[in-house]
Amino acid sequence: MVLGGFLPDSTAVQVVAILAATGLIWVGSGWLEDAAEGLSAYYGLPAVVQGSVVVAVGSSFPELASVVITALSGSFGMGVGAVVGSAVFNILVIPALSGIMTEDPLDANRAIVYKEAQFYMLAVSALVITFAFAVIYFPVAGGTALDGSVTRPLAAIPLLLYGLYLFIQWQDVGDHEAGGGEELDVLREWGRLAAGLLLILVAVELLVGAVEGLNATFGIPEFLAGVTLIAAATSLPDAVVSVRAARGGKGVTSLGNVLGSNTFDLLVAIPVGGVLTVATILLFTVLRTDLILTTAESYSLLAAYLIFLGWVVGETIGVFGLVQV
Repeated sequence: MVLGGFLPDSTAVQVVAILAATGLIWVGSGWLEDAAEGLSAYYGLPAVVQGSVVVAVGSSFPELASVVITALSGSFGMGVGAVVGSAVFNILVIPALSGIMTEDPLDANRAIVYKEAQFYMLAVSALVITFAFAVIYFPVAGGTALDGSVTRPLAAIPLLLYGLYLFIQWQDVGDHEAGGGEELDVLREWGRLAAGLLLILVAVELLVGAVEGLNATFGIPEFLAGVTLIAAATSLPDAVVSVRAARGGKGVTSLGNVLGSNTFDLLVAIPVGGVLTVATILLFTVLRTDLILTTAESYSLLAAYLIFLGWVVGETIGVFGLVQV
């Protein structure tokens, strides 16, 4: 860790570093949101594409950074946990917060409920197949029965599928009747977008280093630290973007960001976690009822996320033992 290596071996300092990194991610996400919104309006992108591609890829950058940084530092389990926890956080907590913090029910539409839902479930299935191939054809010598290596050809499967997703979204842009582009300084907005991504990268590097220090002090399992601490912090950009969009009456953009972020995480950052299927089914069940998300349904999503956290902690400390590895 570059930044984490300079942190003193002090719990207080590491906690402050985690809070500071979270704040930097918050600031970077603000720059990212403003720039992405301005550029999307300038180029005349439809709301669902703005949320599911432009904003989603940018706000998913912390998850991608966490996977790369933890892999380079030898703590890949933490990175995997971060992306799994972030995906579940995105599906259950962000729509819930967006629905609770708006006065009216959060609007959806058929493009969200059907097109995005179908492709997201396809992404989950493709990832399961990719990992199944890894276990069957590339088992890890000396590992458990479920240990496998995701080779570069296997990793290309979800990446190619994400390319198809981008192509479908591009077709939607071609079919969209855009209004006149807004006047803005395009280079300045692209610069602010790049600055936001850079700030998020630095913050995630600092965050991972601080969490690794806490792991060494308290013996926290890597996956548990990733699925809770890092997941919540790296999901902050998605939460900020989605809640602000919802409060601004842009329910489709808000929900599109959630689904697009998770599609990016599944197919590009390449996480694991079959529990995502259950979380996704729950989200689309509540969205399909009248194509809105009510306050009561929002609280039910939060309750499901708390149950998920309880289950993860229980599995880690050996209370349940439902997952056999």
